[in-house]
Formats: sequence, C-alpha cells, structure tokens
Amino acid sequence: MKNMLILGAGTSGTMMANHLNNRLSHDEWNITLVDKEETHYYQPGFLFIPFDIYKPKQVKKSIDKFIPNNVSLIREKINKIDKDQNKVFLQNGLELNYDVLIIATGTDIAPDEIEGMLGDKWQKDIFDFYTYEGAKNLRNKLANWKGGKLVVHICEMPIKCPVAPLEFAFLADSFFINKKMRDQVEITFVTPMDGAFTKPKASKELGYLLEDKNIKLVPNFNIERVDTENKTIIDYGGQEVEYDLLVTVPTNKGDEMVARSGFGDDLNFVPTNKGTLQTTVKDNIFAIGDATNIPASKAGSVAHFEAEILTENIMRYIKGETLNETFDGHANCFIETGHGKALLIDFNYTQEPVTGVFPLPNVGPLSLLKESHMNHMGKLAFKWIYWNMLIKGRHIPFVSSHMSKSGKDIEVKNEPELIK
Repeated sequence: MKNMLILGAGTSGTMMANHLNNRLSHDEWNITLVDKEETHYYQPGFLFIPFDIYKPKQVKKSIDKFIPNNVSLIREKINKIDKDQNKVFLQNGLELNYDVLIIATGTDIAPDEIEGMLGDKWQKDIFDFYTYEGAKNLRNKLANWKGGKLVVHICEMPIKCPVAPLEFAFLADSFFINKKMRDQVEITFVTPMDGAFTKPKASKELGYLLEDKNIKLVPNFNIERVDTENKTIIDYGGQEVEYDLLVTVPTNKGDEMVARSGFGDDLNFVPTNKGTLQTTVKDNIFAIGDATNIPASKAGSVAHFEAEILTENIMRYIKGETLNETFDGHANCFIETGHGKALLIDFNYTQEPVTGVFPLPNVGPLSLLKESHMNHMGKLAFKWIYWNMLIKGRHIPFVSSHMSKSGKDIEVKNEPELIK
C-alpha cells in the first residue's frame, strides 16, 4: 500500500481529502489527514460576528463531519517534515511515512511580530477578527462601545482574504449608522498598500466607496510599533495614527512546522510552482491554499479552484505524466459594502477585476464591480455552498477553476470587439 498524507484539515486539506478519496484506489492507497484541531470554522463568517450578523455557533462544525469514511484522521500537532526520508514527525513521537505529501497547513495571525501589539491591551483596545476568539471578543466590545476613533488596519501583505479589512470598515459604517451613532465614530482605514486594494481598477472603485462613506484612507503605512499608552500606531517614517479602538490584521504567517522542516520563506510559506502547485522542495510534495507562496489571493475561492487542478496533477504525478501548469490564479470575492449590498470581483494572475456579469454571460445574475443587493445575497448564500458543496469537494455548477472571460468587459488589444 502507498501513503497519501495531507497535513491540515482546514478548507484546502479537507477538500483534497474528499477529492482524492473519490479518485484513488483504496486497494492501493491509504489517505491520512493530520490536524490538531477538533473544530472546522467557516472563516468568512468571522467578519460578520462582530456586527451580530452571524452568531458564533453558526460558523463552526466538527471536523469529523467532513472527513470521508475511508480517510484516516490523526489529531496531533505536526513537528516537522523530513523531505529526504519522506517522513512526517508528529509532536507525540509518531512517524508517518508518505509517498505523496500535501501541505495544507494554512496561515495564522502573528501579532507578536509587531512591537507593542500583543500586550495587556490585546483583546481590550486592540482586536483582530481573523480568529474565532478575536471575532467574538470584538463583538462584545462593539456592543457597548460609546464611539471615538476606530482604526481598521493591515500590518503587511499577504493576508488571508485581502478584501476582509475593507469589508470590516464598510460594515462598521453601516453598523454605527443603524445604531444612530455614526456621527460619534471616526473611521480610518490604514494600509501598507498605495490604495484600497491590490488591483488598481478595484482599488479605484473601493477607494471611491471609502470616500463616499466618509472613511479616511491612510495608504503606504508600514507599521513599526503600537504605542498603547498614547493609543497610536507608528510607521517606520514616523507617521502616527491615533485610535480609541484598533481593529488590526496582524502579520499572517505559515505554520511554524515549515520553518522547523528547513524550507519556506521568511513568513513560513512553502515555495510552490504557481501553475502546477507542486512545491520546489521535492517532486512528491505539493502545497495548496494559504500555505503556499504563490502570488494568488489567500481566499477560500482560490483554494477551491486550486483543489480541482491539484487533484488532476497528483493523478498525473502518480501515473508518471507531465504536470499541467494550468492554475491561473483565479479568485472571486464578494465584498460587503454595508446596508445590504455587496460588490463581486473575479480576477486571476494577469486579469484585473472588470465590470460585467457572473457566472453566466448575459444572464449573471451577479454583477461585477458594482454594488447590488443580489451580490449581498450571494455572499450570504456562500455559507450554505461552503458547508454542503465546497468543503466536500463537490463541483460548483457554472463556476470554472479557470477564470472565464465570458460576460466580462475586457478590452483586448488588436481585437475589433470585446470578448463576450
């Protein structure tokens, strides 16, 4: 018997376990999944918890619920990978042999990377919403907060779900308007980027929304430290931004076991071929989702598209065939803008977000780069899709792993008309 070993039972790892369970012969392959956690979280829901749109219990289920019967689940912390021996060592001393390894250990926040952030004011005046506990604590804070200077802040890129901090700012605007206290809250969005988003066209659209909602934008802010005594964040150039309530996205880092294994970049992300999802560490090691260093968005939709392509490439690898360099960086993201509306963006490595309709050309029903209530409903509906289709490795109809140009207003040089 050969061993397929998957590290991490989050979105990416669970999808891969389900995909491969349907493709590999159970007479020839054992599939094992390793994760120290017992709970699977719907992480996009963390955004909604602080504003009481979702209750905490709505975003979590048991990991066991999504693991196929033929897949073994080991609950233990991973110590390190020995790529030369094709072994994984667990914290309890257990050694796991593998023929093919998939690293799906994701990313997590590292507030200790910024001086002064992780101290006695953490989860009191300084909050994150990228963790379950952080989102719950922030919910309790906002319920009784009397107003002041709210700063929504990104430490550095890359981060999981790059649009989530913007969504938080937009939802905060809507939240305080509904509480009839918006005039008592000054909202500032602070980012290390030179605009509201990583893609110029989307950044222009989102920047306009910030202005329209009276949310101040502070770009190019590279934080050095947090001064909790004076309630300011300070960048390397000496610029200061005052806060009464700081909602920050700390530095995102890959799993520490990557560093212990002797590979990975400065943030513990695994060096990975952006087209095949095979790592450059060793031919029989693949990576997916937030664990990789590929220049794609760290979002659930990306992991979904990657999983379909990675499954095919693993089957090709097992057969000794050349891998397909077909992952194009496809991502689509709903962006909540408040008051029951949302934007939708669809893009890849080379194509910026544009206007148009999605997923069906001429039909939609979702509009791209335009606010609509339908997009908001699509965002909320995604939770059902996540629990019932995406995480179980089921294909979502009409949505391709490769970005389609159909229905998008894409200008093509040397072509007489738009691609339809």
